[in-house]
Amino acid sequence: MWERGRLPRKPRPSPILVPPPPASPPPPPRLLAFLLPRSLLSLAARAMPSRRPSPLLLLLLALALAFLFLLLSPSAPSASHLSSSLASAAAAVSTPASSPPAPVKIYMYDLPAKFTYGVVRSYMAARARAGAAGAASAIPDDELRYPGHQHSAEWWLFKDLRRRGPRDRPVARVDDPADADLFYVPFFSSLSLVVNPIRPSAAAANASDAAEPAYSDESTQEELLVWLERQPYWRRHQGRDHVFICQDPNALYRVVDRISNAVLLISDFGRLRSEQASLVKDVILPYAHRINSFQGDVGVESRPSLLFFMGNRYRKEGGKVRDTLFQVLENEADVIIKHGAQSRESRRMATRGMHSSKFCLHPAGDTPSACRLFDALVSLCVPVIVSDYIELPFEDVIDYRNISIFVETSKAVQPGFLTSTLRGISSQRILEYQREIKKVKHYFEYEDSNGPVNQIWHQVSSKAPLIKLLINRDKRLVERGTNGTDCSCICSTTKELLRK
Repeated sequence: MWERGRLPRKPRPSPILVPPPPASPPPPPRLLAFLLPRSLLSLAARAMPSRRPSPLLLLLLALALAFLFLLLSPSAPSASHLSSSLASAAAAVSTPASSPPAPVKIYMYDLPAKFTYGVVRSYMAARARAGAAGAASAIPDDELRYPGHQHSAEWWLFKDLRRRGPRDRPVARVDDPADADLFYVPFFSSLSLVVNPIRPSAAAANASDAAEPAYSDESTQEELLVWLERQPYWRRHQGRDHVFICQDPNALYRVVDRISNAVLLISDFGRLRSEQASLVKDVILPYAHRINSFQGDVGVESRPSLLFFMGNRYRKEGGKVRDTLFQVLENEADVIIKHGAQSRESRRMATRGMHSSKFCLHPAGDTPSACRLFDALVSLCVPVIVSDYIELPFEDVIDYRNISIFVETSKAVQPGFLTSTLRGISSQRILEYQREIKKVKHYFEYEDSNGPVNQIWHQVSSKAPLIKLLINRDKRLVERGTNGTDCSCICSTTKELLRK
């Protein structure tokens, strides 16, 4: 309050006080003058106005006090330590935070040719015209072509490791097995399977005892295991750090119990028992598509058909649903459903049908998956999956709900359910499905340099830490009985079976 009749006093400006750090008392004035250069103090004096403090002055004082606190603090770092810390921080800033991990080192066995190129030659000889079976043997290895086949992933992986590929891949091939984290066994197991049924050789055909076939897939599997079991790196960890591709559901069926420790590259678990394979240790692969990719853009106007399917109507096991779906759908308007076996003409018809349909049906076959799903995806035809036990590749990077429609088998076989559900999906929603398919389409095109081969190696490399864990775990475990208390939840081949 002020006295009556007098003007109020003008309040004096309060000085700006910068509180010192709580853990350190304010430095003596002489020490402050000693530590701060005269030029800095004179600059601060010139910058200070009579009434309002300069922001520059505040900044300088704050920096000075912070620097002084560092010097006087009992735990203050030495100059050399401080400089090294600053250097480390600078290096961390300049280094990308998400630098890729070092690639997993993989050694590819140099198998005898009968397990690789020899299988291709046997396939060609078995299907050659009469008198021309020997022509395949004259073709150099580098000129051999793997036959068009839905299980051709084994060829793509083999060729990729042979040319070693770009350096930024998840795996790097090494020439010394002592340097390897994993060992790849490049046996063409799926092609070997379909060489049978084979023809006897021309010489055997003319002989009186022409009962022995020229090629036997079962014998080839057995010979492969005999060869492998002589290798020290196979015996070292009972094959746990080895990788096999057996994409056909029946590939390597004769020896699968003896290689179940290894990483298996498979299409699904339809023919494998839980003690032979699992998602934990194995990798799901996409089939190679058999029809040409759709090269156009998204759209529904050029796709008049609602739903398309072409394939074998009669299958075993879970594929029995196909016959029921035929009965339910074959009389529906704007639905094309045809019985057809593998042939060039069938593939041409399937290409036209998938490229002109909004949805493509994928029912289970003999096993839960088939190449038809991947034919649909490269056609931008939205898959309608009726297969309750299907496993899908690369689900760590692909959400299949964004690119497919899943229908329970029990509902799909109800008359009218599928067609009414699909007709209720708007054109805008179909376009959204197609756009999402385009984003991930390269994952299903083996000819793409950033496609499934690279992603398969990424999946394989992700198994390396688990393999190392299991190898080290096996070293310290004592011999265990079969009392059911082993909870490792990993396929494990017994030592007795390995000795056979």
